[in-house]
Amino acid sequence: MELEAAMFDMDGVLFDSMKNHAKCWHETMAHFGMDLPEWEAYMHEGRTGAGTINLVSVRQRGHEASEDEIGRIYQYKSDLFNQCPKAVRMPGAYELLQKVKASGVVPMVVTGSGQKTLLERLNRNFPGIFHEELMVTAFDVKYGKPNPEPYLMGMEKYRKVLSAAGKETVAPNHFIVVENAPLGVEAGVAAGVFTIAVNTGPLPDDALLSQGADLLFHSMQELCDEWEMVVNRLKN
Repeated sequence: MELEAAMFDMDGVLFDSMKNHAKCWHETMAHFGMDLPEWEAYMHEGRTGAGTINLVSVRQRGHEASEDEIGRIYQYKSDLFNQCPKAVRMPGAYELLQKVKASGVVPMVVTGSGQKTLLERLNRNFPGIFHEELMVTAFDVKYGKPNPEPYLMGMEKYRKVLSAAGKETVAPNHFIVVENAPLGVEAGVAAGVFTIAVNTGPLPDDALLSQGADLLFHSMQELCDEWEMVVNRLKN
């Protein structure tokens, strides 16, 4: 395996933000007469907002939410989330990204987020690491995780950068995915990419391993500490 690029999810991987998302989803669903436990929100990370709302609505009310309901529910959740303290970067994430770059591997971001200030936020917390042309956000894809489209798009963006520089294209075995969510792991595996799970939430390890994760760590700091081992394992 000739590792060239590493595609990182954002929430729960680069930023310690999933606890805020989970709390807001729980409070939002309660406000609209439905129930979504905080731990379950981690199972749906990577799904579109409408997909999460409809999953709970069908389960508890027997029908999907209307477009108007989806808009109101998701706006309520977004307003709650914007009132939360800003999530800090995940411990060990910046140190890992520095190691990734130093080993000649290109770090990329593949997120379902559609925050307009995303690049500025990444540059402020991870200076000198990411480039806009090598980022995949909600605006780049039609389907969210667990569909493989986000990671397929990430590989395609990397190939376009290589092509513009007059270099040859690369295959899926030149990439890795770093994910913390079952749906994200499923998407990475479906895209044909070696997928590393980092279990930074309350889910059991099997929730990630059962989706096909090739390696599992319990923190970004642990992955950072073992990065050289990972690179050697991939080469051999």
